[in-house]
Amino acid sequence: QVQLVESGGGLVQAGGSLRLSCAASFSSYAMGWFRQTPGKERDFVAAMSWIGRSMYGDSVQGRFTVSRDNAKNTLYLYMNSLKPEDTAVYYCATSGRLTTLDHEYASWGQGTQVTVSS
Repeated sequence: QVQLVESGGGLVQAGGSLRLSCAASFSSYAMGWFRQTPGKERDFVAAMSWIGRSMYGDSVQGRFTVSRDNAKNTLYLYMNSLKPEDTAVYYCATSGRLTTLDHEYASWGQGTQVTVSS
């Protein structure tokens, strides 16, 4: 079981930027970001494999960038041009393969709140 801790969430105005970080207790082949708002399904945001392959959800393509530091077992999400629709709790998770499917991610962090105003 990988332990994950997200950080970097907060309140930002529309059009602004945030960087989220996810520190993992040990390495995983794939690490990803999901987000969820109350009463809605958990949506895929972005993920990256150990070798640097990445995937993005349609709603964030072109605005968000995922990266990882394998030496530090840390995943990052650079969020630019934020919209109110991006408001959600963002969760970091790990998987044995690069995938958009949340059920394939076995370990999850507790999430960090991102709120985009206006």
